[in-house]
Amino acid sequence: MDYLIAVLGGYLLGSIPFGLVLTRMAGLGDIRQVGSGNIGATNVLRTGRKDVALATLVLDAAKAAAALVLARHFFSADAGMLAGAAALLGHCFPIWLKFKGGKGVATFFGTLLVGSWPVGVLAGALWLATAFTFRYSSLGALVASAAAPLLAVVFQASPIGIGATLFMSVLVWIRHRENLSRLIKGEEPKIGKK
Repeated sequence: MDYLIAVLGGYLLGSIPFGLVLTRMAGLGDIRQVGSGNIGATNVLRTGRKDVALATLVLDAAKAAAALVLARHFFSADAGMLAGAAALLGHCFPIWLKFKGGKGVATFFGTLLVGSWPVGVLAGALWLATAFTFRYSSLGALVASAAAPLLAVVFQASPIGIGATLFMSVLVWIRHRENLSRLIKGEEPKIGKK
């Protein structure tokens, strides 16, 4: 029952579409009609408002962190990881938006940094190194998410923690399938490219 409450609570927190809410509050219209139509920080940045994009990034990470901290406080560390993973699921498939959400990178890192900070820091370093070496943000996300379950094993996470991290990694890859296809074809836009 504890795990069920943690998962449901995490999913509902993760479903809060901060990108959509913040862009509307800023008078930028419906973010789903801009660029890729995604509700995440990368697409919010396409509006030209870096402040709104940064706020989206922080809040998308914070909602997963909050879900994890609350479940860990009231139940257990494993329940916390399940809540964080459920928050990622909620972000990617929010009930409020007919299950059409973001790609989950910020929410993924929010869970990792609070759930196991060494895993989060190393995965974040991999993302940065890959993204800035090859100039593809999506490639950085794919590399970091692929490495995260292995890092969870190295840092001796519990079986549930490893399973939750693996679930999140697979979900990030699923949400980036179009990016992966463009990377393979050499059509993915590079960081900074107009």
